[in-house]
Amino acid sequence: MSDLAILAGAEPLSVAGGPTGVLVIHGFTGSPQSMRPLALACADAGHTVEMPRLPGHGTTVEDMLTTGWDDWSAHVDQAYLELASRCERVVVTGLSMGGALTLWLASRHPEIAAIAIVNSAGKPDAERKAGVVAAIEAGLETVDAIGNDIAKEGAVEVAYDKTPLRPLLSLVEATEKLDLGAIACPSLIIYSEQDHVVPPETAAYIAERVTGAATVVPLKDSFHVATLDHDADRINELVVDFIAEV
Repeated sequence: MSDLAILAGAEPLSVAGGPTGVLVIHGFTGSPQSMRPLALACADAGHTVEMPRLPGHGTTVEDMLTTGWDDWSAHVDQAYLELASRCERVVVTGLSMGGALTLWLASRHPEIAAIAIVNSAGKPDAERKAGVVAAIEAGLETVDAIGNDIAKEGAVEVAYDKTPLRPLLSLVEATEKLDLGAIACPSLIIYSEQDHVVPPETAAYIAERVTGAATVVPLKDSFHVATLDHDADRINELVVDFIAEV
């Protein structure tokens, strides 16, 4: 993990609580700040919560240039194993790329009790991959970010204003290899009907391929970073209730 100064609000979170552990995973170029309201809602419900800061995130975009899917997945795998060692059961929740990492974890750890994903990546996208490869071959390392895709006025995500292309390519390639059919635990799949980062149809793609019970919930009033948007409180309630039910 980098020794660079962490951006204000991007700090990881660890809260001791009850026998249910909740692993909370933020998105690509973002930081724990985007998931903090949900993490705190889970902590308020009495759960043990771990919300790591992914390698290369929450500092500078230059810090992220040398990281990729292998770094992020190894980091969340270690965080999961550590949390599982302290809890009777673990639920994993993630936003965007954090959703893809959640799916990856669930496909590798069938003992995970349940997953809850919000505007998750997870559907192969050949067109996006070709565009990223072309930009890299043209000599680009970053492009302007779509960041802060939020409908709510005044809400701001602590995220980079540039998108690092090689790390993005590693994410796009990883979504092609996700074994969704290996996910047998209950899944809560929340998605925004207006999402300018992840195509909304990704939610149905995931729901149709997991083998466990899948509940799909659409959001009408939020964009991609829905955990900071108009539906934030609803998401918190949905996830906390889902954890109680499973």
